[in-house]
Amino acid sequence: MAGKAGGDLKEPMNEQAVANIYGAMRAELNQIYSKITELEMEVSEHSLVIGAIQPLDPSRRCYRMIGGVLVERTIKEVLPAVQRNKEGLEEVISRLNEALEKKKKEIAEFEAKYKIRIRKSDGEVKDENEKKEGSAQGVLVGPASTNE
Repeated sequence: MAGKAGGDLKEPMNEQAVANIYGAMRAELNQIYSKITELEMEVSEHSLVIGAIQPLDPSRRCYRMIGGVLVERTIKEVLPAVQRNKEGLEEVISRLNEALEKKKKEIAEFEAKYKIRIRKSDGEVKDENEKKEGSAQGVLVGPASTNE
């Protein structure tokens, strides 16, 4: 995620190289989407825990899993830690969203540079410009496979 795709180091030589780089970029985009979804689920779980233990007596015993070990603590010890974890997760999600937007922009620039169009599964071609240029050559890429 930190670096750019291999196509920025040197220009791809043929359509297959362009398609491979494009596929890698799309796979990276899908990984970012997956990680954001996973972290959003964790934030949701943290919110449920906070909502469940907040109204309880702060001196009441509760159990927390830390590094695979279940430890006994009080609510007054656990609640701030869970809230900090939730805030940390939300910060990571916001950074991943920024990275996602950057990657989307990078992919859009790559698509424009190499005139890439996405072929839908039913044989149609998605062309965002909808321009018909007789002399323009582009790369036609099929839908990204999710089982890589």
